[in-house]
Amino acid sequence: MNRPPAIAFILLTILLDVIGFGLIIPVMPALIGQFTSDARAQSDWYGAIVATFGVAQFLNAPLLGALSDRYGRRPVLLLGIAGLGVTFAITALADSLWLIVLSRLIGGGLSANFAVAQAYVADITPPERRTQALGKIGAAFGIGFVVGPMLGGLLGGIDLRLPLFAAAGLCCVNWLYGLLVLPESLAPGPRKPITLARINPFLSLGGLARLRGVGSLALAVAATTFAQFMLQAIWVLYTGLRFGWGPRESGTSLFAVGVVSIIVQGGLLRPLIARLGEQRLVLAGLFSGILAFAAYGLVTQGWMLYVVIAANFLAFASGTVLQGIVSKAADASEQGRVMASLGSLASLVGLFAMPAGALLLGRVALLPPSDWRLGTPFFLAAVLQAVSFFIARRHFARAPAAMPATAAAT
Repeated sequence: MNRPPAIAFILLTILLDVIGFGLIIPVMPALIGQFTSDARAQSDWYGAIVATFGVAQFLNAPLLGALSDRYGRRPVLLLGIAGLGVTFAITALADSLWLIVLSRLIGGGLSANFAVAQAYVADITPPERRTQALGKIGAAFGIGFVVGPMLGGLLGGIDLRLPLFAAAGLCCVNWLYGLLVLPESLAPGPRKPITLARINPFLSLGGLARLRGVGSLALAVAATTFAQFMLQAIWVLYTGLRFGWGPRESGTSLFAVGVVSIIVQGGLLRPLIARLGEQRLVLAGLFSGILAFAAYGLVTQGWMLYVVIAANFLAFASGTVLQGIVSKAADASEQGRVMASLGSLASLVGLFAMPAGALLLGRVALLPPSDWRLGTPFFLAAVLQAVSFFIARRHFARAPAAMPATAAAT
């Protein structure tokens, strides 16, 4: 197997996928507004389209993961890239809301590229280097998160549908590159059959919880993911209410989040693991997240958010390390299903977390900007992060890991 181009392709796939999704973020609400009569209808349809994508992703991710375990990562990745490109093009050409809904439904069903890419990396990296390799994927995601919305805003200023055509073009280039360069990563030999238990998303989550040695960590992942989705759902609204920020200020703060994510996952993850070990790094990151969520709800000046984002750098490592621990608990024939199950878990949690965050903020939105209760959604997120911390701490106490050699020497 020619590993260097394989790794390069996987990182490029993630980067282009995230840029593609980011390109449409600034223009999708306005595009929907072309087919609606008022702001309320626009908001309702936007919520329905977001929910449609999430439901399709949740239902279909285990199937794509199981297909990759059966037939290999390469064909499933190429199918997903091609399918996303087609859905971006359909959305760009759509002349009705129902066509947009249909395209996002298909897009959600084919959007398991991230999980299959993680399984690909797990196939070609030894367990002791797997978390660092997954960190490179996280860094590529962070770069795409920074670049995509920025390009989408620039292109959308020229023409509202231009970012969608650009996203389709990126998928086309990525598909051609993969067709010519990408080797298969899954070793030949007996492979898992596709069964109802493996493709049923609810049964798949149950299998994740029963995965040897890491079952309870699925609950920790769910709790911290819920908190993160709440933050994403309300960040722009909250900063507008609390500090009077507009799109430029909110976008700059999200840019800072992306930069910290890139630095941690692309450069600091390996030395952090060597210094603390995976278990201690997870606990430190989760505990840092508790303090950060509480601080987000209590700060009184906008610049303070940047201090919290930078100080919370350990939290950007904990999620990747948790994924690495789960991946190493699964054998080679189940990497696709396990990573896709993690993706389904995130999709399912997001369906509840994002409306919950918006609803909770709506209950306190009329309070004065200086009222501490305006940060209530973040306080709930801190509680959820604490739940995740204590679950992980209890789990690790039952399965202690050896202290890393560098830490012991220190």
